[in-house]
Amino acid sequence: MVATSVKRYSFEEYCQYDDGTNTRYELENGYLQAMTPPSFRHILIADKLGDILKLEIIRLGLPLYCLREAGLRILYEKSRIADLMVISKDKVMEKLDGAGIYQATPSLVVEIVSPESVTRDYRYKRSEYATIGVPEYWIVDPKEGKVTVLVFNEGLYDETVFVGEEKIVSPQFLELDILPQVLFQI
Repeated sequence: MVATSVKRYSFEEYCQYDDGTNTRYELENGYLQAMTPPSFRHILIADKLGDILKLEIIRLGLPLYCLREAGLRILYEKSRIADLMVISKDKVMEKLDGAGIYQATPSLVVEIVSPESVTRDYRYKRSEYATIGVPEYWIVDPKEGKVTVLVFNEGLYDETVFVGEEKIVSPQFLELDILPQVLFQI
């Protein structure tokens, strides 16, 4: 991801920005940063995990959505595009016709690590999501074959790493039944 703008944008300007291309941008301290397109592996893992989470939400009858690649406002001049987010239906309905950028705290955020996003997903997003109190943050790492589940606790994240045939434990979805090795099978 590289900075693509010289001009600083407010969050409101970012929400309205359209350069006429299909390029997706995050807002980083007021500057637009173009996102590189994900690999097919990344897309397929996001689809698989998204489908699993959606089915669990439906099974439990929860008033939530699981959305792919929606925006998430972090700070005044910062917005990320999350691979997956579990968010409140009510909050979405309040802003239904606005920009697809969630401005409340999601229940769960999932980021799938790409070669160019390792530091961003493990380090920067971890602190950014803690800043807004995201209760659960998953880092899904296909190259390492692991899923790191971070649970917000007194201002910091406690982390548990799941590999192979270890059932992923999610405080948000206690009955979820998924193994990292299954998630990475394409």
